[in-house]
Amino acid sequence: MRFLKTSEAAALLNVSPNTLRAWERRFGYPRPQRSPGRHRLYTHGEIAALRDALQEGLSISSAVSRAREGLSADTDALVAVLSSFDRERADAALEATLALRSLERSVEEVLLPALDEVADRQGPESAHWAFAARWGGEWLRRAIRLAPPPVRPVSVLVGDATRDELDPDGPHVRALELLCARAGARLTALSVRGVTGMADLLAAVQPDIVVIAGSHARDDEVARWAYAVRSAAGPLPVTLFRRNLRSTRVRTTGARALPSAPSEAQRELLELVEVGRPAAAQKRTGARAVESPAVKARA
Repeated sequence: MRFLKTSEAAALLNVSPNTLRAWERRFGYPRPQRSPGRHRLYTHGEIAALRDALQEGLSISSAVSRAREGLSADTDALVAVLSSFDRERADAALEATLALRSLERSVEEVLLPALDEVADRQGPESAHWAFAARWGGEWLRRAIRLAPPPVRPVSVLVGDATRDELDPDGPHVRALELLCARAGARLTALSVRGVTGMADLLAAVQPDIVVIAGSHARDDEVARWAYAVRSAAGPLPVTLFRRNLRSTRVRTTGARALPSAPSEAQRELLELVEVGRPAAAQKRTGARAVESPAVKARA
């Protein structure tokens, strides 16, 4: 994957950086990533697609539409090979998208829409979906295993409330796990049916935040799991991904619904941890201040 700085992308398009940023604001294209220093980084494939469209004499709005159409063809190609049960060509189709996009955007803009399309067209009980879901789940799990080691002091515990590998929510949950891992967070995921021994798990992973992900598990199962977590770890923040706040038992945990897009959910998760840490530290400091006179009195 080749990335371009703003000045490099603007030079390739023969426009000024201000013009490039104006196109980004007006059309949402090209859409950059951010470096660790918060600088814009554009994928070469998107810039090249826009350049080629502009060289045909199209207006900027038409050129953006043409570039987007070219990139959206990747999703159609992946749907086609998945529908024909061709694992090798599916791997190749997704690898081709990585030449144009980051891994995160390839997952969110190509892989997940393609899987959703197969499920919608063929139905979640079809052989087509069984093949596509297995392939997508394996690809995402492999990407999670290959993610760089954790570098953020953030530990995320995911309670998987999906049914099985045929659950349409499954790939989206795996995508959220992948994005959290690639953002440098430490990730632990397990089924919400696993309750016994929770204290041992939490002592080992020490999560900062909990995500209940998926809509299949019953509310009483989820509430039981969340209660076990909080009984062992204290009042951790609890969030929901691709699950509605349907049950009073779940709502009483103070759970917060995350956006359905994995990238937005990941950003909100990390922000919740970072914003919550000063408050937690202040709370602990306050507790020590209240305790101090009593300690002195006993002394």
